[in-house]
Amino acid sequence: MLGVILCGGKSSRMGDDKGLLLFRNQTWAQTALQKISALHVKTVLSIDAGQFQDYRSTFSKEQLIPDHPHLTLAGPLLGILSVHSHFPGEDLLVLACDLPNMRSLVLEELLNEHKKNEGYEAIVYRFEEQIEPLCSVYTAKGLGKILASHNMKSLIKQSMMHVLETLQTKYIVPPVSWKPYFNNMNSPTDLIGFID
Repeated sequence: MLGVILCGGKSSRMGDDKGLLLFRNQTWAQTALQKISALHVKTVLSIDAGQFQDYRSTFSKEQLIPDHPHLTLAGPLLGILSVHSHFPGEDLLVLACDLPNMRSLVLEELLNEHKKNEGYEAIVYRFEEQIEPLCSVYTAKGLGKILASHNMKSLIKQSMMHVLETLQTKYIVPPVSWKPYFNNMNSPTDLIGFID
């Protein structure tokens, strides 16, 4: 199992690179990495090539996986498949850096469900109709199928929802009390009431 912090993207609504935003003297990327590392899972950061120098001042070169230049994709799927291309044998525990309220216990439950449901290719949280694809487990087998579809130019859509519909996906219904942990921070107004 390999942890992946998704830090790529333009952060245009936030106005600053979300992974490098500071809270209590730590970047959000560092905070996310700590939460996965607490589970004794080796973790890397998915970034685009233009972010490399900024992240290199905080993280080691080995921790940074830039987007693969030959993948004609965009969004989170580009980051996830870029990491998969570097580590094709590893199942991935994925966490977006802009979920700063996330707790390690939520990630630990994902790992437990992954161990109990070996036939599935993705393990994903779901609150009624709200699906959380950026705090999930994706297996090497499942990502291999998606990458093969991309390479054969048969991947119809690049959305994570389409990926989950394509894979054998196990949906977990978490306690309602966990919902604030999934608050996605996209703009400065989202930071009002940030609870860490």
